[in-house]
Amino acid sequence: MLQPGRTKYRKAFRGHMGGASKGNLVEFGEYGLKATQCGWISANSLESARRAIAHATKRNGKMWCRIFPDKPWTKKEGHMGAGKGDVKGYVAVVKPGRIIFEVSGITKEEAARALYLAAAKLPVTSIIVNRL
Repeated sequence: MLQPGRTKYRKAFRGHMGGASKGNLVEFGEYGLKATQCGWISANSLESARRAIAHATKRNGKMWCRIFPDKPWTKKEGHMGAGKGDVKGYVAVVKPGRIIFEVSGITKEEAARALYLAAAKLPVTSIIVNRL
């Protein structure tokens, strides 16, 4: 499971999400999976999608994961006034337009199938895009 090696602060604020201004173009591979809505993608969901792509492509070609879960999310157990909860895991903040995965070295049909299977594992809606 992905998580940062160390963080400056143990707990983070929730933050707010707009449109993606960087990471919104397919730069490394030929085909990509682009988010169309904002949300948090947990490290478990990201790993599940990565494994779905690896399984669908039979580990042919090359795959890039363009996001990393570096934001800690907390869960509070108890009543109001008990403080902020403990860190339960890490999430990647995804904005609309952000490229999540890229693949190359496989046919268009294989890439579409692999990215479709990966999209089913993620909590945000996404589309399959080509390199410009």
